[in-house]
Amino acid sequence: MTRARHRRAPAVLGLLLVLVFVVADGPVARMVDEGGRPLPASVAATPPMGWDSWNSAGCDTDERQVEAGADALVASGMRAAGYRYVVVDDCWFAPDRDASGRLRADPHRFPHGMRALGDYLHARGLRFGIYTTPGTMTCAQRKGWYPGATGSGGHERLDARTFADWGVDYLKYDWCSPSDDSGAQEAAFVRMRDALRATGRPIVYSINANSWVPGTVPGQSQDWRRVATMSRSTNDIGASWRTGQGPLGTQGIAEAAEQNAELAVRAGPGHWNDPDMLEVGVSGDLDATEQRSQFSLWAMMAAPLIAGNDLAGMPPAARSILVNRAVIAVDQDRLGRQAYRIRRGGTQVWVKPLADNRIAVALHNSGDHAARIDTTTSAVHAPGSSRYRVEDLWSRRTSWSEGTIAATVPAHGTVLLRIAAAGSS
Repeated sequence: MTRARHRRAPAVLGLLLVLVFVVADGPVARMVDEGGRPLPASVAATPPMGWDSWNSAGCDTDERQVEAGADALVASGMRAAGYRYVVVDDCWFAPDRDASGRLRADPHRFPHGMRALGDYLHARGLRFGIYTTPGTMTCAQRKGWYPGATGSGGHERLDARTFADWGVDYLKYDWCSPSDDSGAQEAAFVRMRDALRATGRPIVYSINANSWVPGTVPGQSQDWRRVATMSRSTNDIGASWRTGQGPLGTQGIAEAAEQNAELAVRAGPGHWNDPDMLEVGVSGDLDATEQRSQFSLWAMMAAPLIAGNDLAGMPPAARSILVNRAVIAVDQDRLGRQAYRIRRGGTQVWVKPLADNRIAVALHNSGDHAARIDTTTSAVHAPGSSRYRVEDLWSRRTSWSEGTIAATVPAHGTVLLRIAAAGSS
């Protein structure tokens, strides 16, 4: 959500996080505390995928727009490609609570209510996401864009039960406060985490600790693995390559990727670093090369893939990026590893281990002119072999290498490769 910008340093969470993987229908992450006591099984063994209403509608979101977006997810093939969560962002609620203190939908824009909207989504094989904040007002309310004061602060248990009753599968929880009290911030996010767990319903918990905090970005300086399913690592992103606003302003694609890349150790089944929504197909300054770069880098970083474009009016070029199943497979790989960089600067090399003894390699040109980028199978730690199958996941061309990996990459472009030893399936 595009809001005013953020941050101050938060405190370090004290408990040890251990991830234990058990095989059932693929890997399921189980988190345990420092005493070995199991916490609830993860609801996101791979990064969540879906769509959020904010970029295309903002405070004008309504029932018809969300349902049209859901129908477009199905018709476009995005649902079949893995996009399941439909997240209704800020301004969905009436400006005041009902007589019993419960949140309620705005009766004019969501006349059938949120339970009915959830039923509509579930009937189409989708999952229902909703938005609120830990304070007394949402970001739009603090900005004066929307009336009322209906944040979840002081209502966490009641709101969590309400969301569960409505069939909510995903909660976006946005700080929306200039307070930089890290202890209070952590406590607020933990209260809602515990309230969601108490409902017994598996709900993806997506937090943004950064919105409006001046100073160090809490999503970077604090480790949120024990608190949330996914946590924002940057300030809000925009449809630009670079904004030049620094870490406290709106981020461009290159800037958000640079910030999120430093947090690879925190990502894995059960918790994902979130560098904000996809800008593919969103009106702005990004060309097709830059949009493919964002999708490639987000996949390499095992980031949640949350689209923000107008789905009902989506052009074919945007759809072709968003439904590239080979790139999605890199993001959704069951190992859940976030890529690390073996080369930084203007010409970068990113490496992501994959299941089945394969690796993904991104040759990324963050500079403003085309550049030749080369590396070797040894440098990217490819599995031992004398010959490698190299698949370009955008052109879908396959080649063979005995050690060299190279490509001429356009400005702001990314060549995304999947590499396997000869003879592997």
